[in-house]
Amino acid sequence: MADVDAGLSTRQRQAIAELSVDAVLDALHPSFESASASGAGEFTALTTGLGASPGAASGLVAVGSQAALDLVAQDQTVILVATETTPADVAAMGLSAGILTARGGMASHAAVVARGWGIPAVCDAREITVESDSFTVGDLRIGNGTPISIDGSTGEVTLGGREVAGSAVAGSGPVSGLPAEITEVLGWADRLVAGRFAVLANADLAPDATMARALGAHGIGLCRTEHMFLQPDRLEIVQHVILSGHDDHLDDLVAAQQADFSELLAAMDGLAVTVRLLDAPMHEFLAGADPEAAAPWHEHNPMLGVRGVRLGLLRPELYEAQVRALAGAVADRRSSGGDPHAEIMIPLVSTAEELAAAVRVVRRSWEEAQAGPAPPIGTMIETPRACLIAGQLAPAVDFVSFGTNDLTQMVFGFSRDDTATRVIAPYLADGLLSADPFASLDCDGVGELVNSALVGVRTVAPGMRAGVCGEHGGDPASIEFAVRAGLDYVSCSPYRVPVARLAAAQAQLASGPER
Repeated sequence: MADVDAGLSTRQRQAIAELSVDAVLDALHPSFESASASGAGEFTALTTGLGASPGAASGLVAVGSQAALDLVAQDQTVILVATETTPADVAAMGLSAGILTARGGMASHAAVVARGWGIPAVCDAREITVESDSFTVGDLRIGNGTPISIDGSTGEVTLGGREVAGSAVAGSGPVSGLPAEITEVLGWADRLVAGRFAVLANADLAPDATMARALGAHGIGLCRTEHMFLQPDRLEIVQHVILSGHDDHLDDLVAAQQADFSELLAAMDGLAVTVRLLDAPMHEFLAGADPEAAAPWHEHNPMLGVRGVRLGLLRPELYEAQVRALAGAVADRRSSGGDPHAEIMIPLVSTAEELAAAVRVVRRSWEEAQAGPAPPIGTMIETPRACLIAGQLAPAVDFVSFGTNDLTQMVFGFSRDDTATRVIAPYLADGLLSADPFASLDCDGVGELVNSALVGVRTVAPGMRAGVCGEHGGDPASIEFAVRAGLDYVSCSPYRVPVARLAAAQAQLASGPER
């Protein structure tokens, strides 16, 4: 193992230790102009929710996707407002300057999508009631077209437009670059952890991957393939296969995914792209589907229902089609002179038997595609049972990745969507929790399960690659735990990659040369 100093001078190591996370965040995300610059006293505080995706945004209220799309078509800047978002809202989310929801925690749909795209978001603003074309706060009604401002770092929502100071990278435009001094220190940070710890990105489409690579990601640790089907026309393909059980639309699914995978592999050429097979709760996949046809699939608790590997085994044609699509994309890249490094990951595993069955589906489908040797196959470890039997799972796969969002939800019994304001916020205020467990990994409970699982995995497969993919991968305290635990990587949203690179190096410095 290389010496921890990695050839860095004392001054360089000191610069890594002294660079603050806040300085990196300030460079990454827009903020409101100071009171003197923007005119203090002009804004009325409306409410405070959960700061779910950092950055500041001002725009016109747009309740629901259609209102947002209509206002954007008129060249207006909008803040999308919803009770909660679903895959059907993704097109409008991508065009919005900010997102405000009445429900949803740090791992909710709105929060995860917003962080992935660098869009400021305030979630779980429980004081607001969302109606058809307005939302209310107490006796105050805020209609479509009304200017508001949100701060995705503090959770504050105010009435009226505010001046926003730009950032180095946030938004949909090209990366203009972090300040040179920060870029230099992050380069030293990369040298410090090289060969012992990596920062990867959660990225689902080529623009996400391009942004992640520009921000220093060393590959994709989590491609959520269900996010590739969030556009309404594509969502219909998956809905048809789930509801009908027929394969007459599978060719459409393969064509759509193969095109996306090809672009993703091109954006990350030479670096690993870990593709997680479909994993979305039924209420997300079937949003907007024919109610009568979807009724048999209705679930009271879809987060614990037919999702992940369960859907893949009940409808194996879905996983088969995805593997065919990835195989085709890999072949396309190779034939065009590219250097694709694809990996496949199986989600929400709870038993060794279902993992083995899913691996057989993947291997058989890859062989039938005649795309050469099968890529590395891994499993998510995100249920408590998977942690406890991790030693039984390891022989079937090449790597493991801890999905700590779901693992936290199951260990605490906290809903990812419902507890942020009603339970977690008052618990934090009363000292009953030291941190939001969805924002910063719970080392005592969830962390102990991770440690136990690592022992099980590496007892039967010494040196097996293991990491964390999820929003904890961008949190400095969680990264410190990952380094101490002996994990090999974290994977986080593209806009959190620079923070993760810094945090990994700072944790490495603190851990000493023996790590």
